[in-house]
Amino acid sequence: MAKWLRSGRRRDICVLLAAADDGELTGQRLKTRLERRYDTRIDSQSFYGALEAMADAGFVTARTDGIADKYSLTEAGERRLREQFEWLRESLGE
Repeated sequence: MAKWLRSGRRRDICVLLAAADDGELTGQRLKTRLERRYDTRIDSQSFYGALEAMADAGFVTARTDGIADKYSLTEAGERRLREQFEWLRESLGE
């Protein structure tokens, strides 16, 4: 499999989006959940840059809802996330 997201942060963003109750999260809520996971503050410019790169690559989509942008996985993003999960599962012998 080719390098698809180029960072663990981008993969973790996909995991959080896949786990979202309604399949999407606002950028701020997504950032907050990721910061809780890492137990550290994430620079906003870096975070939103990662989201933009993922949208440009076709792994996430953004839509405006009022004053907030909401993000969700595309089919390509979900497919790559599942491929990553299968690779991890196989690598760990489960």
